[in-house]
Amino acid sequence: MTRRNVGLGLAALTIFAGLFYFYGGHQTPTGQAPLAALNAASLSELKHEFNGSHAKARILVLLSPT
Repeated sequence: MTRRNVGLGLAALTIFAGLFYFYGGHQTPTGQAPLAALNAASLSELKHEFNGSHAKARILVLLSPT
């Protein structure tokens, strides 16, 4: 394999991954609550739901795009 072929393959993979990320859909599995945007208005609702389920295991994951 030449460097050119490897470079083209990586470029194609990067483009495909980007297109899948933006246009692949954002659906949750059956039985899971739909995705929600976290902002200042919805923060109190998130806090209420998180604290209301103290009998279950809870995980809060914050992902940053940068």
